[in-house]
Amino acid sequence: MITRNLAEHIKAAQEKYPVVTVTGPRQGGKTTLIKSLFPDIPYFSMETPDMRQQVSENPRELFARHGHRMVLDEVQRTPEVLSYIQTIVDEDPNAFFVLSGSHNMLMMENVSQTLAGRTAIFYLLPFSMTELGTAGVVPEKYEELLFKGAYPRLYDKGLDPVGFYQSYIETYVQRDVRQLKNIGNLNLFNRFLSMCAGHIGQIVNYSTLANQVGISVSTAQSWLSILETSFIVYQLNPYFRNFNKRIVKSPKLYFYDTGLACSLLRITSLDALENYYQKGSLFENFVINEISKAYYNKGSRPPIYYWRDSTGREIDLVLDLGGRLLPIEVKSGRTFNSDFFKNIEWWEGIADMPLENGVAIYGGDTDWETAHGKLVSWKHMQSLF
Repeated sequence: MITRNLAEHIKAAQEKYPVVTVTGPRQGGKTTLIKSLFPDIPYFSMETPDMRQQVSENPRELFARHGHRMVLDEVQRTPEVLSYIQTIVDEDPNAFFVLSGSHNMLMMENVSQTLAGRTAIFYLLPFSMTELGTAGVVPEKYEELLFKGAYPRLYDKGLDPVGFYQSYIETYVQRDVRQLKNIGNLNLFNRFLSMCAGHIGQIVNYSTLANQVGISVSTAQSWLSILETSFIVYQLNPYFRNFNKRIVKSPKLYFYDTGLACSLLRITSLDALENYYQKGSLFENFVINEISKAYYNKGSRPPIYYWRDSTGREIDLVLDLGGRLLPIEVKSGRTFNSDFFKNIEWWEGIADMPLENGVAIYGGDTDWETAHGKLVSWKHMQSLF
């Protein structure tokens, strides 16, 4: 089993909080990690129909029979149990619960309302490149990572990514989507999902998505919220403080896993990816995911944004380091070009707060300091964080 970097932080939280909450996408490794960290604590999955029925009908029986130390998986399926846990941990200093779930907004809304101040919250995403590197399975070409993605079963079981993602999407649409919302036309939803993959790295435009799929704008907004709730996509917000220029204030769209995005784009081989006209957008998505994981895997939240003005000048990624900003450009090319830093140099002239020296993360293998900023290989980018 590949070691998860988040493990030590989850374990340490046991000494400080009576409840630990772990959320993340389905098949991202939550259950495997929790069972390995807490093998002596009884485990119950609320995904199991009979268990879910028992807990829903008589939550007290669960605690009366099994005590005040347990793991409850997919707990968003039985939100009523959280109020009981709140009372238990307030009254019993030896109580300890581990909660997990794969519906981000639904779960976190219930947890934050009921267990505020009582739980440490962690996000477990698919494998990071650091975790894969520790296991010695990082390929030589970044295209292989873009195509294969990072879901644990692909590496633990040696699965073919084409078949894996087809099954993942079918299971997700048939099960999770119907749990979250009563969608009458699943074919339209599938089309919407694929359209989102074609908009990676672009400003979210609900009207465009709605017109392309043939749905209303309100439906597009609702469906995108479903995809966010189930850890399929996320929105990267713009940084707009401390600037006088007219700037864009709408978020950009990214996928939590590029392998899933490739499947939705019908990219079925490395050769097809090599020739894909928007490979640069997938590489940008991959880099932003890795930087996000570097923070999430420390138990932190990624302070990441992008920046764009009304004329189209853009910084791919801006890290807010607390009073200082780090501008980062992402380039899929394998050969250095001074244009990598062009937007950073321009941006530095208009920023109204202290900046770190700019960084360009690119598809090559070598790092070096240039006259324009620091050039960093995709293989070494997590050393920055």
